[in-house]
Amino acid sequence: MVHGEGVVAPDSMAGRALHWARMAVVIVVALVTLQSVLLVAGAWRNDIAIERDMGVAAAEVLNAGFRRSTIEFVTPERITYRPELGVLYPSELATGMRIYVEYDKSDPDLVRVQHRTAVLAVIPAGSVAVIAWLAGIAALAGLAFAEQRWGDRFT
Repeated sequence: MVHGEGVVAPDSMAGRALHWARMAVVIVVALVTLQSVLLVAGAWRNDIAIERDMGVAAAEVLNAGFRRSTIEFVTPERITYRPELGVLYPSELATGMRIYVEYDKSDPDLVRVQHRTAVLAVIPAGSVAVIAWLAGIAALAGLAFAEQRWGDRFT
């Protein structure tokens, strides 16, 4: 995959350029895949922390966005929280909605919409990884084509 078909001499400038381009493609795809795995692992870690010492409260959505929504909720101890990073799994929320949230009592800034879990992160993260692999395969195929053309040109 990284070494190519050997049509262009590996010690030539074109051969070295193709080798490093292939390496760059593989590294980028591996990093995107790692990022996707870490995203899901982080979501599961947050869920475990919430479930270890869970509190439930009614909350109001102050500002709803696709990737981040800010909320405000009051704990049974009458303490009001506005988590700085918003709420986990904020899809389908609208400003002004009243929702229930689950939060970590020892860290009330760690909050998720009630009954939503890390399972919701698997499909988006997996989709990003699959798209990265498809783009990587296409890029490697393009580099193989370029190597073939350069090989025909210089032989």
